[in-house]
Amino acid sequence: MMRTTLSIDDQTLALLKEMAHNSGKPLRQVVNEALSLGLKQLEQPGPTPYSLCPSSLGQPGPGLNIDKALDLADELENEAICSKLEQRK
Repeated sequence: MMRTTLSIDDQTLALLKEMAHNSGKPLRQVVNEALSLGLKQLEQPGPTPYSLCPSSLGQPGPGLNIDKALDLADELENEAICSKLEQRK
């Protein structure tokens, strides 16, 4: 094992000391384990990016212009409202 000097920020050192105290392990061992785990995580590839394969839903029905989808939505909503009003009569 090789000896070396590291500069560790105070907050990280405090966490390492707490881990060493709680586990009953020497600080040197806790630091080595933390470095080993960190290096292993760096070597692992990241998650694969999400990808979506588009699929065709077919052509719109005759007389439907999907370029005017809001007009179609309004028409369908109006039909639903008229249907509800007719049921109340």
